Amino acid sequence: MRLTEIKEKMGSLERVLEQDVARNSTRPQSWKADPEGEQVDFAPEPEDEKNLEPTPLATVDAVYDDDADDDLADLGFAMGRMRLSDRIGGFFRPKMAEEMSVSLNGDVADSQSQDGKSLTPEAPIPHYVTSPQYNKFLAPGPTYIAPSSSFFFSSGQSSASLIDYLPSKIIANRLLDQYWLAVHPICRIVHRPSFRRRYDAFWADVEMGVEPTGSLQAVVFAALFSGVVSMSDDAVLMAFGTSKKDLVDNFQMGAETALGRANVIRTTKVETLQALVMYMIPLCRGEISRSHSALVGTALRIAECMGLHRDGTEYGFGPVETHVRRLIWYHICFLDIRTCEAQGPRPHIRSDEFDTQFPLNVDDEELEALDPPTTSASRWTDMTLTLIRMEANEMCRVVWVDRLRLEKKKVSLTAVLGKIENFRKTMKDKYLRFINDNIPVQHLGRQICEIVTLRMHIMVLHRYHNSVAYQIPDRLRQIIINSGTEIMERAISIETSPALSPWAWYSSAIQQYHTALLLMMEIYAFPNRKEVDRIWRCLEYVFEIPANIPKDQRGRWVMTEVRDKMGIYIASRKVLAPSRMLERIGNQSTRSGNTSSASPPAAVGKVQQGNEGIAYGYAPGATSQHTPGPATLRSDAPPLSGPAPQATMPVSAPSIQGDKTIDIDWHEWDKLFPPDSNPNYMS
Repeated sequence: MRLTEIKEKMGSLERVLEQDVARNSTRPQSWKADPEGEQVDFAPEPEDEKNLEPTPLATVDAVYDDDADDDLADLGFAMGRMRLSDRIGGFFRPKMAEEMSVSLNGDVADSQSQDGKSLTPEAPIPHYVTSPQYNKFLAPGPTYIAPSSSFFFSSGQSSASLIDYLPSKIIANRLLDQYWLAVHPICRIVHRPSFRRRYDAFWADVEMGVEPTGSLQAVVFAALFSGVVSMSDDAVLMAFGTSKKDLVDNFQMGAETALGRANVIRTTKVETLQALVMYMIPLCRGEISRSHSALVGTALRIAECMGLHRDGTEYGFGPVETHVRRLIWYHICFLDIRTCEAQGPRPHIRSDEFDTQFPLNVDDEELEALDPPTTSASRWTDMTLTLIRMEANEMCRVVWVDRLRLEKKKVSLTAVLGKIENFRKTMKDKYLRFINDNIPVQHLGRQICEIVTLRMHIMVLHRYHNSVAYQIPDRLRQIIINSGTEIMERAISIETSPALSPWAWYSSAIQQYHTALLLMMEIYAFPNRKEVDRIWRCLEYVFEIPANIPKDQRGRWVMTEVRDKMGIYIASRKVLAPSRMLERIGNQSTRSGNTSSASPPAAVGKVQQGNEGIAYGYAPGATSQHTPGPATLRSDAPPLSGPAPQATMPVSAPSIQGDKTIDIDWHEWDKLFPPDSNPNYMS
């Protein structure tokens, strides 16, 4: 009788869950982020996840000493095509140099540069920081464009004339054509037919000797500015007979002067705000300083004061006006996430504080028809690529919130990963099925969609990757490797494929190759991984490894370079680490010093034992056995020379105090990531 009651209750619970899933599947934008703390996942928490914790060596908030040098650029340092700072993956990592040292030497105390000087933030800066090489890797890169604050503080009565910056109409038309080719498809911020009419009106005023309105000047100069930035140096020199830098400086000054005349800081005109956001498109890409973040914050406040966070249909705007307002708002949403990742600390926009809908998936011309569409089309349109980016960006906002909820135990890791996988499937069904890869812009859409959705796996899992207190299961680690490798391959394709070259200029805004560092640590610890050749092809491109470095020394060369440069940068920035973080490092250093050198080599992640340690602390060359479920790896497990056999039951090991495993609800995991898609990873 008791068994029958239990079965009935289970059946009732399953029906309720099925109904809830059905309701969510029909609700528009059902994946939109809930405000932090408002919603708790009441699903039974898997027993194996109750003690799961992210590494304490990554935190959201950054603190600096008061005597830090503000003249030093806050862009981090260059390492090949990648730029690293004290914030990686959106998290502040003040002890990254020490983390790298553990991987290289197995001892926190050995955080030394090649000349033997300490690179900890509390130590003096090494003597070679004033060398030309030092200045080179800390200097801004060639794509960096610093914003000016002059147009915010101007009175609007600038003495500069429009003629000072305006080129001939022939040159302007050429730059506008470039804008339509390289900027508009990937960063759509205007309705093309209506903007074209405004552009013609601009030149009509100029030809009559009438000065166009400030907002019109601003939006035209912002478009020309974006157009010239999207061109290569050689293309600019060939087309206009001058250097790209001179043209960029000219149109940037023209756009800033026009924004100042349009009184951007107190404007109520959508066109002026549109010009400001368009001006920020070429600024906020790979290299973002705190000044960019402050500029985005200002644009956000202006937009909210103008009501762009409320959908245009609520105020009776027409189809085109509503469409443009949506474009502007969601590009500000993108800039909010992008600057947050680069400079922190967290996104300012909360999903419960706006109701602006996504633009319709329609062609621009359809919005001016006698009977404009009110629903999205089920095909590839002018808007599809932009919508892919917008929806993926809002899902990133969900992940940001869920990462905080994970720390507070308000949601399970399995639930967050399940949400990401459901979103990926939705995007494939909604957009990717319409893509013809023989059409370059559509192929670009596929590449971007895969990059930004796979990147969400890294956003969630990288703090648990060989974390301080727990070992990460091999199958979970494999998700990181698969996603990270594919992200890099697709990103490199955008930058190197001739068919996608018109849009390569914007690739650094989509991803910044930080995943390469994670994979570098992985194959340094696991040189026999089956993906090693694929990963090394990507790493050689990203880190620009010199050809004279022996193959067996490439990994150590990269990690040593990153460690030393990171140490110099953090020391120069006077970065302060939380006391709790310092205590953990001190405890680890003490244990490392007490460990006998005759101890057997540790398995993956076992350089540190117990509940404290370094997040990236690998034992170089160590391997681990594949476990299909929540099993603890023995610290004395021998290396494998081939693929491990599949076990049919979880394997238990002798209990080691403080040695815990990151465990997952594997029943749900197998539904999200079928075992066939994640085979054993050792070659």
